Amino acid sequence: QVQLVESGGGLVQPGGSLRLSCVASGSIFSINAMGWYRQAPGEERELVASILSSDSTNYADSVKGRFTISRDNAKNAVYLQMNSLKPEDTAVYYCYAILRKLSYTNWQRYWGQGTQVTVSS
Repeated sequence: QVQLVESGGGLVQPGGSLRLSCVASGSIFSINAMGWYRQAPGEERELVASILSSDSTNYADSVKGRFTISRDNAKNAVYLQMNSLKPEDTAVYYCYAILRKLSYTNWQRYWGQGTQVTVSS
């Protein structure tokens, strides 16, 4: 089985920073893309940032210049450094990985359980 475990969420004041971490474990052969989505109450889940195995990155316009995604391939980990946080960044953040499991040839998307980020004074 494959598990993605997130950490680092919490309550922060506007203008503050948080760093989210996500580690994938289990019978993993290879990971292609990793990234983060978020979902606010009553809203659709939206892509925040993604990073390929080549380290090519993509960001939502709303977080460009404030958030930075990075990954550690040796640890099967992805990180999201969030600076200059705004109340509208409040959401549950979900990490994902598109990976191949050992003895499998297909690529599948796996999700973490989500971590709450609340930006409020």
